[in-house]
Amino acid sequence: MDRKYWETIAPKYETEIFDVLRNDTSGIIVAAIEQMASRKKTVIDIGCAVGKWIPVLAPKFKQVIAADISAINLRIAKEKYQQYDNVEYTRMDMSADDLTVTPCDTAICINAILTDSLEKRINFFQSLSICLNKGGKLVLVVPSLESKLYTNIIANRWNVDDEKGDKPPEGKKAIRQIRNIKQGVTDIDDVPTKHYLKEELELLLTLEGFKVDRVEKINYGWNTEFHKPPKWLKGPHPWDWMCTAKKTS
Repeated sequence: MDRKYWETIAPKYETEIFDVLRNDTSGIIVAAIEQMASRKKTVIDIGCAVGKWIPVLAPKFKQVIAADISAINLRIAKEKYQQYDNVEYTRMDMSADDLTVTPCDTAICINAILTDSLEKRINFFQSLSICLNKGGKLVLVVPSLESKLYTNIIANRWNVDDEKGDKPPEGKKAIRQIRNIKQGVTDIDDVPTKHYLKEELELLLTLEGFKVDRVEKINYGWNTEFHKPPKWLKGPHPWDWMCTAKKTS
């Protein structure tokens, strides 16, 4: 997932990319943001895409920095949310080797660290720290590897969505998928996408000078995973990980 990918997907973002805000029906993420919010504080939305979280952030913070790698995403967001005069839009590559940014008091990063490149992920996590003042608070949401494997087990065992009829990968594609899964990278719509273990997430943030406050599940309905989920399929539901943390160094 590089800049070219996001520039291409931007015009179709609303229909192609999973909507975390809409599907977090429990409101856990919004509640976490509200606990950190203040009209005296600044906040950066890292990987803001087309700006779905701007209406949540702008009324609650002094200033919002909406940052994304895609210039098209930023243009769409700016046109859509003209009513908010405390939002600054800036193109930013969090996975670049060098990053220049004015640190904020708070940061949110919602399913933005998805690249299958280990080098870019390392840079991204380092950039999270750069974006925050010491003592700053972070709300981070990432795809769960445990949930992905859980969903795959259900799909295969009970043949949900005709899973058994899918042709298994062969040759170079099979080798690539085996190598990827060792790094927690698994395909979403044929796009290699990083998923995270809970303990992995805690370790990565600790290494970048964060103190993790809590990690919890953001549960979704089964219709987010299957076209035709069986009626008997109840909980546990699929989930992302949400982490709140404080920059301590």
